[in-house]
Amino acid sequence: MKFGMNLLLWTVNLPEEIMPVVKNLKEMGFDGVEVPIFDLTPEKWTAAGRRLDDLGLERTAVTVRGEEDNPISSDPKIRANAVEQTKLTLECTQAMGSSLLVGPLYAALGVFSGAGPTEDEWKWGVESMRQMAEHAEKCGVTLALEFLNRFEIYLLNCAADTKRFVQEVDHPNCRMMYDTFHANIEEKSFADSIRDCKDTNVHVHISENDRSIPGSGNIDWEEIFDAFLENEYDGWMTIEAFGMALAELIAATKIWRRMYGTEEQLARDGLAFMKNEIAKRTK
Repeated sequence: MKFGMNLLLWTVNLPEEIMPVVKNLKEMGFDGVEVPIFDLTPEKWTAAGRRLDDLGLERTAVTVRGEEDNPISSDPKIRANAVEQTKLTLECTQAMGSSLLVGPLYAALGVFSGAGPTEDEWKWGVESMRQMAEHAEKCGVTLALEFLNRFEIYLLNCAADTKRFVQEVDHPNCRMMYDTFHANIEEKSFADSIRDCKDTNVHVHISENDRSIPGSGNIDWEEIFDAFLENEYDGWMTIEAFGMALAELIAATKIWRRMYGTEEQLARDGLAFMKNEIAKRTK
């Protein structure tokens, strides 16, 4: 098991000024960080990878798609742009020295049609994702698709649909990830949904029901950790939490109030919580 911290709590890229925070995460005991990639300049990410190497931190990458690069748009030019933007992101991920790019890469975040997904949108999504996965293979990167709750996206809202989508893409570099925040809204059973995606899931976001410190809310963590250990999952468990430090993320994440003391406290307490939950099941 590896323990990571998503840097979206502090930044939307990896500027030099954030490195003291990243160094502190290493000193806390994190194995790696999850780096948001929105600046699509590979040279910058090569330099960022070197800085992370110097700290002895591994890394995963995360990004999203928007209205202008929506893989399920009815406009073929927009779908083509989605594929191209994801290819560039994959190249930046590779340049940073990461082999995993995660997020809701299959559809635009926060863009709704007013109805559920159509057969065409599903087909366009699969076709777009297959092209992305083919490029991911060339880059030595695996895509881990994140289902989101119905209030943030409308193509993939649960583990079962994400598993089916991945199976239709049918490419070894396209897998899925599990996020406890979204599952808490959408799944009938944590345990059943985790067990069902055992062979498809390659990444986990540990996130409390209110996006604050894991273990401080009302998510059934006993059921979640039991199921992942039953699955013999040994990949990343990465904390994803949001606060008020980034104005550009407040509207997207709908975080209007502070629900923890400091970002450092959230990371430190969240890491201790994850390690304790794993340790008590593996003695």
